[in-house]
Amino acid sequence: MSTPTHRISVAAAMLAASMMAACSSQPAPASSSAQPLRRPIAASEGEAHLANLLQLTDGGENAEAYFSADGKYITFQSTRDGRACDQQYVMRADGSELTKVSRGGKTTCGWFLPGSKRLFFGATHHADTACPVKPDPSAGYVWGIDPYDIYTTDIDGKNMKRLTNYGVYTAEGVLSPDGKRIVFTSLKDGDLDIYTMNVDGTNVKRLTTTPGYDGGPWWSPDGTKIVYRAWHYDNPAELKAYQDLLAKRMIRPNRMELFVMNADGSNQTQITKLGGANFGPSWTPDGRHIIFSSNHKNPRSRNFDLYTVALDGSDLTQITTNPEFDGFPMFSPDGKKLIFASNRGATKEGETNLFVAEWK
Repeated sequence: MSTPTHRISVAAAMLAASMMAACSSQPAPASSSAQPLRRPIAASEGEAHLANLLQLTDGGENAEAYFSADGKYITFQSTRDGRACDQQYVMRADGSELTKVSRGGKTTCGWFLPGSKRLFFGATHHADTACPVKPDPSAGYVWGIDPYDIYTTDIDGKNMKRLTNYGVYTAEGVLSPDGKRIVFTSLKDGDLDIYTMNVDGTNVKRLTTTPGYDGGPWWSPDGTKIVYRAWHYDNPAELKAYQDLLAKRMIRPNRMELFVMNADGSNQTQITKLGGANFGPSWTPDGRHIIFSSNHKNPRSRNFDLYTVALDGSDLTQITTNPEFDGFPMFSPDGKKLIFASNRGATKEGETNLFVAEWK
């Protein structure tokens, strides 16, 4: 879900989720009683699947917005209010009752637990309450592999608990449809691979083992399959370059394709062969197609659009046409709405906001 979580640092989208116990001694969570924005905007020409498009946020980088199972809440990460790195927020689906639930450091990839009263997300505050140092620009366009672990908290930011304790990149968590398992990405065994675990952090199972980046996993609506993004290396020199960069806690995310596998990790199959960066996959409500973001038409551009594709790679359909970044799509639980992040309508370069539309 974020910087190598589902998040392709949208401001840089030119190429492209700590305490061992509850944090009750921390400052009270920040909340807002302001009226929700819900600003109507026009869809771009050719966006026939989007009706009654509304802008939910205004300012900073806002991304990876995901619905609770009852559709009443949204969690997302944001640099709103001038923050130096992403913090985790919860708000009602109409944009009201905004609450910051994180405690410092950097966060990514939030998701609601069963009952929609608690959520989990990746955070780095166990390592440092300050934002992690950004990668050296001399390395080119890279993602920092920050030391996230997964935390759980109430939707008001209280009763925070640490769920994983690996001390290396562990994030991109998504809850299974039956509410029993979490799929996530971790560097805990030396490569970026996909794992599942029980919601209490027990019974961890590794699903991917091919050298290279595997991440952004998302369960199918029936819980039998997982879609993810990956890039594996046939060229030994390219693999070594990836591993050398990973040892410095960085990756270069300019190439990614979509894969699908069974929930136990078997039958790993590549879906797309589009080129460029294809990321942020989730499922259409019927489980027959994947919706994702891609810049395959111009892999060196910042123009990412949303597409849908069948599980066999056929029936590729472009959903958004705005000449800026569109990404991190998720359907509402009833399948009637689509939420996503976009640079469209930004008043400052690099701003990314959240949008919701009725699905046609």
